[in-house]
Amino acid sequence: MAFEIRHFINDGRTIKVEQQVAKDCPRIVKYLKTSAAKREIDLHPDVADFLRRYRAEKSGLLFHTAKGTPRLYNNLEDRWLTPRLLQMGLEERGMGWHSFKRFRKTWLRGARCLEDLNNFWLAHKPQTMSELYSHLHEELELRLQESERVNFGFVLLKRVVDANAPTAPKKSSTKPKVEIAA
Repeated sequence: MAFEIRHFINDGRTIKVEQQVAKDCPRIVKYLKTSAAKREIDLHPDVADFLRRYRAEKSGLLFHTAKGTPRLYNNLEDRWLTPRLLQMGLEERGMGWHSFKRFRKTWLRGARCLEDLNNFWLAHKPQTMSELYSHLHEELELRLQESERVNFGFVLLKRVVDANAPTAPKKSSTKPKVEIAA
């Protein structure tokens, strides 16, 4: 949620992850949840082109509120994602945003993605000595080729829709008035 236009590098083919939105406050912080979270995510050319068209003539945060502040993760989940998952019959306890990461991991494994790059893109900390020794994440051309080869596993919209502000009403804290019949 903390992507700014400046985070798109390599002609839009790579996103640098180096900051996040604070958990309970709509502000950007310069630290990440884990050291592995600081990474670069390489995009398939079609996804890069889609996002290039989406961010055309934008500046600052890619996804923000009407006031220009960062979107809060939990607000989007509660007000936007969960209602849509329920509507489609796909809501499972604990899924939420993590379902996207699970889908991506499954897709990359099924496409026989190089495991070192798979882990790097998904911010998984190296576990074995072999993973610690590997420096494939430093090989930009290899990463870009691999992101193109493995594809992305979903259908892109034909046209860019300015979905910068998912519309969902704020939850009302007032309880509806109930008339008591005599």
